[in-house]
Amino acid sequence: MATLSAIQVYPVKSCAGQSLESAVVQPRGLEHDRRWMLVDSDGKFITARQEPRLLQVHAVPTDAGLTLEAPGMPPLAVVAPAPGATLNVKVWKDPVDAKAADTAANDWFCRYLGRPVRLVHMDDGVTRRNASSRAQPGDEVSFADSMPLLLVSLASLDALNRRLEQPVPMGRFRPNLVVDGVDAHAEDAWKQVTIGDVVFDVAKPCARCVLVTINADTGQRDEGGEPLRTLTRYRRTDDGVTFGQLLIPRSGGVVRLDDEVRVPAQA
Repeated sequence: MATLSAIQVYPVKSCAGQSLESAVVQPRGLEHDRRWMLVDSDGKFITARQEPRLLQVHAVPTDAGLTLEAPGMPPLAVVAPAPGATLNVKVWKDPVDAKAADTAANDWFCRYLGRPVRLVHMDDGVTRRNASSRAQPGDEVSFADSMPLLLVSLASLDALNRRLEQPVPMGRFRPNLVVDGVDAHAEDAWKQVTIGDVVFDVAKPCARCVLVTINADTGQRDEGGEPLRTLTRYRRTDDGVTFGQLLIPRSGGVVRLDDEVRVPAQA
């Protein structure tokens, strides 16, 4: 039987993940996942592709907002912005309305990264339309790159690690959901998947970039370009170099560790 073996959310886009035993599934993704993001002075999103040290920032959701911790920095409690005026920011080419965090949060990240940045928040009153051709009318997404959730199977990681001199952890790929008990890359053939009682459409493969070459513990890139270099040899498709599948929720509910993962028979 296939089961859900890990659940992760990333409260601030490109910062460290938080492991959970259960998570509420919302139309834009798991609750608390990528609802905060850093932007530059032009409102353009900032990720660990440009700032690898973000991977060492731990953000934990609270009833009021977030707590932040990072190497060499004092912990900081951040209060979610009150309802009111929004900023126009961008994720890739998508314009998104967002709420500005307070000055203390901005100063904290500016000191940590050594450059001007702003922290912004997506609350329940802000909607980012899912503009992908794989989406349906009314679909939405958080500050994630393109889709609400990412799923990877443990067997897919095992198949990659057998090809590598130095194995990499699942965290390199930043999935929300990890599935055990299926063959390597079985998820490539799925059109829909049910986890517990929650139904997801499998929208498209996740194309990979230089981010997977960064060690989250050190913030350093792999000198040999691994594991992207090896993935390029056997995972290149029309969608790019892919690993894992992007999902769109089709029902609400809660997913829990050890939930059964069911895939309908393909026509």
